Amino acid sequence: MTTIDQNSRRRRPVGLIALDETAASEGYTLYAPLTGTGEVYLIDLHGRTVHRWNLPYRPGRHARLLGDGTLAYNGVLPGERALFPMWHKYRGGVMLRAAPDGTVLREHRDPLQHHDAHHLDDGRVLYTALEPLTGAEAAEVRGGVPGSEAEGDTVWADTIKEVGPDGELLWSWRASEHLDRAAYPLHEAYAREHWPLINSVTPLRDGNILASLRSVSAVVIISRETGEILWRSRPGAVSQQHAPTELEDGRLLVFDNGVFRPGHDVPYSRVIEIDRTSGEIAWEYHDPAREFFFAPFMGSAQRLPNGNTLVTDSPSGRLFEVTEDGYLCWEYVVPHFAGYGEQEVRGLFPSEPNAVFRAYRYAATRKTVETGAAIIARTCWAESGSSLRRRSAGAPPGWQTRALGRGARR
Repeated sequence: MTTIDQNSRRRRPVGLIALDETAASEGYTLYAPLTGTGEVYLIDLHGRTVHRWNLPYRPGRHARLLGDGTLAYNGVLPGERALFPMWHKYRGGVMLRAAPDGTVLREHRDPLQHHDAHHLDDGRVLYTALEPLTGAEAAEVRGGVPGSEAEGDTVWADTIKEVGPDGELLWSWRASEHLDRAAYPLHEAYAREHWPLINSVTPLRDGNILASLRSVSAVVIISRETGEILWRSRPGAVSQQHAPTELEDGRLLVFDNGVFRPGHDVPYSRVIEIDRTSGEIAWEYHDPAREFFFAPFMGSAQRLPNGNTLVTDSPSGRLFEVTEDGYLCWEYVVPHFAGYGEQEVRGLFPSEPNAVFRAYRYAATRKTVETGAAIIARTCWAESGSSLRRRSAGAPPGWQTRALGRGARR
């Protein structure tokens, strides 16, 4: 008798699903399975693994390649207690750099770090963390499900920190100090344990800070000088969004999850460009059958050199690329399934997911790729801006680089 796998995602095809090489943006895609034990994969357009890192912590939550060829990786600090039921799902605590062979070169720890840590080439790290609000401060937070605070009637509020290579605190920001409670209330369906739930933090070219506030459905720009809010997305423009990034023309590319989207009874996710001057949506991608693409949590989008967009449908472990006119030209489903280690998370997510928080594409101009293990072992990977080049030891660069995200809109 044949036993049928009861994991719906695992029953479906995995690996490379679709590829149109005439339309896809050349390069290599980096991802870290969320329920892995510390594996990070770099794959080519055909879904073949060309490099793999093995790190000592499970992801908390993603990895990026940096300009010196090292890997920036955010891991989960072992042995920490759950501050509230969802804490083990998205906490981190370890921010490290690793060599191509996986050797840890530098590490910074903060047990209250969660979601995002943006590593800069000069060794600084900008990241999100928590601080407890109790008593009157907790009561001032608006919205959410009444009585759903964390232990001790605590509301955990977000902070943003920047540390130097030696761990010295260089800059910090507190939501409790700079956010108007009335202007940034929690959605009525959310627990009051965490406010406003910053899931992304990125420095802008002008030095200010771009942040995504999920539980209040807002993208904001924070003044690095004063800490004040310089800009926010229009109400209703985004719904529980993730991963805003700045494009070359100043617009913001946002993964808009679409949970509780006003005026829509069928939820769907989309990727949008927001014009910062007008606040209007200047470009949008959603699946032709909108309900077929819906990520209730997590997700990201990255603009590629040829104007295409790489999308991470995180809960489904689905990575895909679309052109400006919405043509899907590459699709890959992560084949790595496993359960979360913490019992608190297993209770909330009992299946064995293949989830990925974010994926990144690194561009190269040369089409021929050597994937033999011996070749890879003698190779270092380096990023220049946001592009990838391959350099063999003792040899001149074999690939030219192109800046990522600079291509003109077609």
